[in-house]
Amino acid sequence: MLKPKTRIQERNSRAILEAGLEVFSSHGFRGATLDQIAEVAGLSKPNLLYYFPSKDSVYLALLEQLLETWLDPLAHMNPEGDPIEEVLSYVRRKLELSRDFPRESRLFANEILQGAPRMMPDIAGPLKTLVDEKVVVLTRWMAEGRMAQVNPVHLIFSIWSLTQHYADFDAQVRTVLGPGHDPYAEADPFLDHLFRRMLQPG
Repeated sequence: MLKPKTRIQERNSRAILEAGLEVFSSHGFRGATLDQIAEVAGLSKPNLLYYFPSKDSVYLALLEQLLETWLDPLAHMNPEGDPIEEVLSYVRRKLELSRDFPRESRLFANEILQGAPRMMPDIAGPLKTLVDEKVVVLTRWMAEGRMAQVNPVHLIFSIWSLTQHYADFDAQVRTVLGPGHDPYAEADPFLDHLFRRMLQPG
């Protein structure tokens, strides 16, 4: 049985993961170093290695936390709810994740752009399993005439694309919008209108 971490160990572990998130989201996995992570965490490199034996171990710990956060809104899509409102609620939660966790979104995007070398088992496993489950729900709602007939997998892809874009391309979004604009406040009603119109049964 593992001994519970002391308060200092918990604090240092959190500091390392927070530093890792900052460094990896800025430099990518290849550009990040343990020295950079240790410096941002305010720890010596040997101290960091006491908690995490390698750069990979810090990265994997972050990705595991991230996947759970990313899947949670889709997992909470209620099969017994109103179909359109459930989808719109999912869109809203995904947009909020992009707003509240932009570094995590960019970390995930960088991993996928590299071909998901460290996350492929999670993508082929828990992520695909959850998407398959929700495709069954969406397909049933369509068959019942409660929402428009669309490709359910590509519907989920489009939600991911249209919400995560605001985090992954933050500099571009804010530059094009110009000063005085809140991208997320403006995107929320637009995406609601877009998906509501698309999903309304004929």
